[in-house]
Amino acid sequence: MVSVSAKIEAYARELGVSLFGVAEISQVRDEFALPERLKDRFNQAISMGKRLVGDVLEDIQDGPTQLYFHHYRQLNFFLDRAALLVSSRVQDMGFHALPIPASQVIDWQKQRAHLSHKKIGRLAGLGWIGRNNLLVNPDFGARFRLVTVLTDMPLEPSKPMAADCGACRKCLSTCPADAIKERREDFDHLGCFEKLKEFRNRGLVGQFICGICVKACSGISLSSRRA
Repeated sequence: MVSVSAKIEAYARELGVSLFGVAEISQVRDEFALPERLKDRFNQAISMGKRLVGDVLEDIQDGPTQLYFHHYRQLNFFLDRAALLVSSRVQDMGFHALPIPASQVIDWQKQRAHLSHKKIGRLAGLGWIGRNNLLVNPDFGARFRLVTVLTDMPLEPSKPMAADCGACRKCLSTCPADAIKERREDFDHLGCFEKLKEFRNRGLVGQFICGICVKACSGISLSSRRA
């Protein structure tokens, strides 16, 4: 008999998502920028990711490009629609679901969204937080984007990965803000944000994005296959 979790994942995969996992969120729920009545309603989260098209990243050299900016927005649209459809499917099955936008910052100074998609993704077993302060997947590196659906559906939670970046330091030398350090705990959030503001003020793109460290982080499995 196919489990409820397997049915939801199969549906999400049919929509085209590249990554799927389920997180138990009790340890991070208090961090959500949501009303208490919504925090208390949900005890799990579905994390979904969509892989970036690698050749779009090849356009990036020393800053974000219009091609990457367009691709970034299209991936967000795709993920938001996938989250909407999965939420509707969960609701049709008699449970609550709340899709959280893939890229909606509610406080730029504090760089805060409704929740951290990468934290949910880590708990859902999709990867680990790398030196680049991004969620890193062994196959895709940091070359994907995420979206989250909060739910009370009794799904089978995934296990977080017991892995890290190991000896890989490709992102350190490429960061134009020198924000990436040896220890991921020392990541310079403010320095990164200042560089994003510089890119935007120069008119390169209309949003606070970069893409340089994303390009550098292609994944352990992918690197092994190319070696």
